[in-house]
Amino acid sequence: MSRARQPPLVTGISPKEGAAWTKVTIRGENLGTGPADLIGLSICGHNCLLTAEWMSASKIVCRVGPAKDDKGEIIVTTKSGGLGTSTVSFKLLRPERIGILDQSAVWVDEMNYYDMRTNRNKGISPLSLRPSNPLGIDIDKGKIPQKDIEQVFPGMSGDFTSENFSATWYLIENHAGSSFEQLKVAASNLKKQATKKNEGSLAYVKGGLSTFFEAQDALAAIHQKLESDGTERVEGSMTQRLENILNRASETADTLFQEVLGRKDKADSTRNALNVLQRFKFLFNLPLNIERNIQKGDYDVVINDYEKAKSLFGNTEVPVFKKVYAEVETRITALRSLLLEKLLQTPSTLHDQKRYIRYLSDLHAPGDPAWQCIDAQHKWILQLMMNCRNEFISGQRVGVGALDLEGDTRSSALGRLSHTASLKRGGISYCLCIFVPAWHFETPQQVQFVEKLSDVVIGQLPNFWKLWISYVNGSLFSETGEKSGQVEKSKKNARQRQNDFKKMIEELTHRLVKLIRGAILPTTLPQQELSFYGGWENKAEISGAWHTQIIHTVRACYEALLALEIPNDLLQVIQDLLLDLRVHCLMITLLHTTEDVKRLAEKEDWVVDNEGITSLPSQFEQCVVQMLQSFKEPLEIKPGEINVRELLHSLQLEASKYMFLFMQEQRLLIILSNCHYLERRTFLNLADHFEKHGFTGTEKITRVSNAVRELDRKLFEAYIERRADPIAGSLEPGIYAGYFDWRDCQTPTGTKEQRHTEKNYLKEALVNIITVHAEVFTVSKDLVPRVLSKIVESVADEMCRLMQCVSSFSKNGALQARLELCALRDAIAAYLNTEMPQMGTRICAQ
Repeated sequence: MSRARQPPLVTGISPKEGAAWTKVTIRGENLGTGPADLIGLSICGHNCLLTAEWMSASKIVCRVGPAKDDKGEIIVTTKSGGLGTSTVSFKLLRPERIGILDQSAVWVDEMNYYDMRTNRNKGISPLSLRPSNPLGIDIDKGKIPQKDIEQVFPGMSGDFTSENFSATWYLIENHAGSSFEQLKVAASNLKKQATKKNEGSLAYVKGGLSTFFEAQDALAAIHQKLESDGTERVEGSMTQRLENILNRASETADTLFQEVLGRKDKADSTRNALNVLQRFKFLFNLPLNIERNIQKGDYDVVINDYEKAKSLFGNTEVPVFKKVYAEVETRITALRSLLLEKLLQTPSTLHDQKRYIRYLSDLHAPGDPAWQCIDAQHKWILQLMMNCRNEFISGQRVGVGALDLEGDTRSSALGRLSHTASLKRGGISYCLCIFVPAWHFETPQQVQFVEKLSDVVIGQLPNFWKLWISYVNGSLFSETGEKSGQVEKSKKNARQRQNDFKKMIEELTHRLVKLIRGAILPTTLPQQELSFYGGWENKAEISGAWHTQIIHTVRACYEALLALEIPNDLLQVIQDLLLDLRVHCLMITLLHTTEDVKRLAEKEDWVVDNEGITSLPSQFEQCVVQMLQSFKEPLEIKPGEINVRELLHSLQLEASKYMFLFMQEQRLLIILSNCHYLERRTFLNLADHFEKHGFTGTEKITRVSNAVRELDRKLFEAYIERRADPIAGSLEPGIYAGYFDWRDCQTPTGTKEQRHTEKNYLKEALVNIITVHAEVFTVSKDLVPRVLSKIVESVADEMCRLMQCVSSFSKNGALQARLELCALRDAIAAYLNTEMPQMGTRICAQ
């Protein structure tokens, strides 16, 4: 037989005092072998067995009930040890009770309801008690972030009262550092708690058994009375009286508790409203948070909160949520307007532009903010360029070092060319290699303007181009924009607007070129554009040395734009400007040098030096050397530029050729016309005048007329040779261009020119004939038939020769040749006269 256990002994309780339903921990010795062994627990004379949780033989946890005694012992009773004793006591605090009809400024916990009529505590089921530590071991919070656990267990919870409770989550969160032995103890505690709950339900029923008996006795007594009365719903019967009493009690209760119940309903509504506010405080606080974050400039936080609210409440049907969400949308609309305004403000950095575009994209702003920014930047750069010109024209900028557009004083960003100290002529000793800073001389306004204008373009156009490149490749948008399809939409819009952006770049480069032309080369602009781009008439004329600096500045601007990989066709207009500037610089330099050489005689002082010469040779040499120095920059050939030496040479040859042709051929025609007039009119009139006045010797006039006729013939043949030979000589190369063969022809559908557009020899011949016609007609229309007939005869002879040289024709080739010959015959039929009787026959025969 086993030896009997010692009676339970309570040696400690924590806390030692408290109000009813305070949770306490009891410690001692021999407190039972398990939950089933614990059969009694009282604190201050109140039975606390229903709330007791047996943890171990030395620990019990329970709740103190509303006992009668204010202070008392803790008595534990077990099956194995019997009734125990206690060395400590517990003091029960009795707070002031609030009746059901009393008003209170705090919430009253209605769970712990005390029955005043029977002075019994309504028992609480053990199932409703939720221990804070269900495993019964020490809690060891891990260091794993809550967000990481949520990602591993999506849709689950670590709260053991939740429907989606995850035991693994709970262990990781509360017992990450517990050992395996501790977890085995925790599993044992869970089994004990499950056993206790099963037994606790039965104990709960046993504890309230007397209440059930009293209710049974009351029902039995009522049933007995009703049976002895023997009547139902008879006036004056007990049943009727009981019904009347219950009705009056109900009416009295309604009257008595109407105000209380109203307050309770209002309190419940307020509590529900507070619960809703607490649960959805994110949405209700969002408008104010958006306003605060906008003022602080935390646009990323605003966008994140808006995306969250949109996903949660964007499609809600709850009126209060819809109202609050509408206010959120109002604030977001105002934010879109604010960001768009900041985006379109100028000046602004490329970083800010990209940032505002990304914000507007994430906020799903209407339209295309990126293109709006590009358009605004384009207009702003154009305005900057015009403002630069207007400042110089109005005289607000005077001298080098004036305040520039950014508000600082500095040299041009393009740098300056070195100048020689030999501007003051007087001796070869003032040599060419001495560097003199540009600010030692008063820079002309036009030169300052070109430098400043180039600074504006170089400072603004690169960011403008980079913004477009970012717009094309979609790098303006965040990850949210990529997921929402903003990148693909942007690329599609960019493809549609490529031509528009190309026109913007063209407008910027043309504006740059026209402004520089208006200041330096006004004669190259149309008259209607001079009022807009000109206005430099009152400024001093600039010399060749300053033109050299302008060329250097424009070249640097061109190279900077070329480095951005802007297409060459968009920058060709700047190349054309550079060519004109180089030629103009050469012309101005030559002109000034010529004038300087002419004025050297005025500077002769007749003072002879040791070598027996005056300063005139040195001054002449200095003029030539300075001219050569000024030639260095315009004659230098950069990549993509035209060789000015060859250009000047070809222009000279073309001009000489044109002047020769004009002098020779135009004069030939004029002489022919004069000869024709002398022969037909003048000489005949002179002979009549001679005979009229009785003078003889008119045969001399006839001999002179014959001489003029011979001169006319020679001049006519010379003119026809000059004009007919090139036309006839171009026929053969035009026919056989592209290795054409009459034996290998396709079925003709028209003339050869219509099938082979690159071989338009008939058109060229007819155009040249028309050119001769126009040339002759401008001098004398009477010469047209005579000249054109000989030209046509020469062309016909050449065509006959070419056709006779063909060895053989294919069927299609013969048909094609006949079509072309007939087309030529019909075109020149007006000048096939009787002097060429066989011409038409020869052409058709061919």
